[in-house]
Amino acid sequence: MLDTWAWALFTVIAAFSQTVRNAAQRQLTATLGTVGATHVRFLFGFPFSLLFLAGVMLAGGAELPHPGLAYWGWVFDGALAQVAATALMLKAMSERSFVVTIAYIKTEPVQVALFGLLLLGDVVTPSLALAILIATAGVVVMSVKLPPPFPPPQSGGGLGWGIPGGTKPTLFGLAAGATFGLSAVGFRGAILSLGSASYLMAATFTLVVGLLLQSLLLSAYLWLRDRAALRAIIKSWRPSLFAGFVGALASQFWFLAFALATAASVRTLALVEVLFAQGISRFAFGQATSRRELLGIALIVIGCVLLIWSQS
Repeated sequence: MLDTWAWALFTVIAAFSQTVRNAAQRQLTATLGTVGATHVRFLFGFPFSLLFLAGVMLAGGAELPHPGLAYWGWVFDGALAQVAATALMLKAMSERSFVVTIAYIKTEPVQVALFGLLLLGDVVTPSLALAILIATAGVVVMSVKLPPPFPPPQSGGGLGWGIPGGTKPTLFGLAAGATFGLSAVGFRGAILSLGSASYLMAATFTLVVGLLLQSLLLSAYLWLRDRAALRAIIKSWRPSLFAGFVGALASQFWFLAFALATAASVRTLALVEVLFAQGISRFAFGQATSRRELLGIALIVIGCVLLIWSQS
């Protein structure tokens, strides 16, 4: 019974931790820039991933797995896509409100269901498809405003017809959702390719490898292109350390969930992050909740309940 529900518990913990990390990274973007704030979650998360791995080895006596060639293809896909997704997310956040940016990104379940089917053969059942559509509809309701009967002429960039804040943050958010989807499928593929390793060891080992690759990649990029940002990251080590910890914690639980359930199931239930983001948006950033957003929240909850019911 515990194994049946464990993936859902892992997903909710991951979603909450990721919401906290996103808020911390958003605050860092102003001083570190998009790439610098992106790097924080990887560079400062990596040491914590090593602690997680040491804990798994000491507590369970598990040995390190021996990954094959397929593993490295999957983990590189997951790691690189996640770097791109985080940068796109922070860019969108710099141009739009926190909660609406998260809402755009959370169109991901539709995309990840397709990626999982094509790349991993993960089956999308009718009940899972319905849950994805209802929950994603809630995201759309939250983020898209109905146009007025007689819209005023536009004086600058932006559509003004249902796309809040113009096209740029919308495209950044949707692109982030797509690349987060590719990342989820890549990391799930890496975890599954380890075969005989316990799911706890497979998930934690993959977290360490992924964060190491991401830390090396972005450190090299900043060293070559923006050493001032690298120095600024070191100077901001206190808030960066917190963002790194909650980022590593979120990834640890995402990977545990990916080891036990399809990426589509995990990323659909992950829409509860929108609810957490709504709370942070209201209480931390002073952004009010409209009736339309409340309707969207209700649809997300219905979709998540249907998902849990279909997986039980």
